[in-house]
Amino acid sequence: MSQSPRRPALGRGLSALIPGADSASASAATSRSPLTLPLDQIHPAPHQPRTRFDDVHLAELTASIRADGLLQPILVRALGPQRYEIIAGERRYRASKAAGLSEVPVVVREVSDAKAFELALVENVQREDLDPIEEADAYRHLADTYGMTQEQIAQRVGKDRATVANALRLLKLPDGVRRALVGGELTAGHARALLTAPDDDRQALAEIAIAQGWSVRETERRARAVRDG
Repeated sequence: MSQSPRRPALGRGLSALIPGADSASASAATSRSPLTLPLDQIHPAPHQPRTRFDDVHLAELTASIRADGLLQPILVRALGPQRYEIIAGERRYRASKAAGLSEVPVVVREVSDAKAFELALVENVQREDLDPIEEADAYRHLADTYGMTQEQIAQRVGKDRATVANALRLLKLPDGVRRALVGGELTAGHARALLTAPDDDRQALAEIAIAQGWSVRETERRARAVRDG
């Protein structure tokens, strides 16, 4: 699998995923320019990388759409007559509904389940919209559902294999530590440091780290001390 068609796409935003978003030069399987579809024909994907939406950011986007309309089309794929599934843009979809829109601009792509999930993941990684656990869960989904190796996942999302491997390690943390990471009480650096400690000690160490405001370096030191006895 060649890396070159993948990595240059990172950092260019949604235009890297939607050929028709900035120009009318799309393939025959893609709408050549944004179409307008009734909002009730569009549905969120049952599996998508992003599972949590910040209420404040959603309210801000809703206000913007109410004032100026939806300026960036939603990327969708057709599932059947008058039924489309979101590939990228669920937050825009939610905000459009909240703003009272009845129709929205979309770009239609003809893609497989695996490709749809991959495009959704790449967009969220580009925007840095995923929390560390969402990102790790998405990598695991690609591995478990589509049989991708860590190297293949890294190529698809424009990261190195070590980054993907470190993200996946976060899924070994206790639920309480994951919640603290998602809630911003711990950083990903803290979470990785806690992985040095034995499984049974990670939750307690996390609680102390939060209560005492440990730095990542201090967390690493304490975790090693517990591990080494």
